[in-house]
Parts: sequence; C-alpha cells; structure tokens
Amino acid sequence: MTDKKYLLPKKSVFNKIVGDSDFELEFADFLEGADDIISFAKNYYEIHFKIDYKNASGAISGYYPDFFVKKDNKIIYIVETKGREDLNDIEKIKRLEQWCKDASKRQKKIVYKMIYVKQEEWDKYKPKSFVELANMFV
Repeated sequence: MTDKKYLLPKKSVFNKIVGDSDFELEFADFLEGADDIISFAKNYYEIHFKIDYKNASGAISGYYPDFFVKKDNKIIYIVETKGREDLNDIEKIKRLEQWCKDASKRQKKIVYKMIYVKQEEWDKYKPKSFVELANMFV
C-alpha cells in the first residue's frame, strides 16, 4: 500500500481522488471548489480511458488524460495537467485535441473540449473559476 496524498471530493463519482502529483491534487481541489462545473473525475488506469497517439519517436503509445470535467449537460472537458513537459506531451495534446473534435462530430448531444494546463502558467495566473481557466488554457 502506498501513502499517496489524496482529496475527498463531493463533486466526483469517486470517493477519493489520489493524485499522481501535488499539482494534480491542487487542480482537483480547484475543481472541487469551482461553482461553475457540475462534476469531475480523475482518470485512473483502472477506468482505462486511453487515447492512442504517435509518440515523438513515431511509435504508437497510449495516453491517459488526467481529468474529465462536466461543465453542464452539453459540455465535457478533458483536462491534462502537466508539471514538466517532454517531447511526447506535445504529441499527446495534438491527439487529444483531435479526439475531442472527432468525438463531438460523431454525435450531437455532448461537445468535448480539451484543456492543457501547464503548472508554470497555472502558478502564474491562478484562475478563480473554471470558465476563467477554460478561457486561459484553450
């Protein structure tokens, strides 16, 4: 058993949010306090929401975005938080953006949008609401 830090949320379908980093937990806490969202969930490997992408070396890899955020009954954001960026992250984000466009086009009930939140920018701008975050990081 690990002693990872966690958050006990009220706006998530899960009863505990375990972060892969302190930044993920800080972001989950922000989502918990955001009055302008309905709910959110951390994407765990057990959920197995994975997007295949071509990595920087050209091989196919799997990518697990960090969070799902339900803004309202028509918009779901898929959010990637990143403390330190590497070459593969650029390819992951391009693929996530394409996945959101494709998923939104295949059906008309929900619009999927992506947000890429870099910790350096997060620390600098500290958004006060989810709408402010979405406008900053899109």
